[in-house]
Amino acid sequence: MSISKPEDVLFMQKKVEQKPPPLYKILLLNDDFTPMDFVIEVLKEFFSMNQEQATRIMLKVHHEGVGVCGIFPEDIASTKVKQVVEFARINQHPLRCVMEEN
Repeated sequence: MSISKPEDVLFMQKKVEQKPPPLYKILLLNDDFTPMDFVIEVLKEFFSMNQEQATRIMLKVHHEGVGVCGIFPEDIASTKVKQVVEFARINQHPLRCVMEEN
């Protein structure tokens, strides 16, 4: 067995190309039962929107059927979707929240 001296060891640097993680859009879907004020509350609570931003997104959901709440890495998006759906169920609203790759 031969013992190498540190100067005998050659380290090869391998350039590792790292891509940013895929991002996911969180979408709120319109329904005929969830009150507009509740949607605004969800947007403020879970997506840190102010009243004006939340109202604008709520109206987009109301008029166009869907609104983007934010764009996040997969694990964060998944957690937020689960939190919104659970919060809606606890408050007895059928609000639907989904995520899709950006």
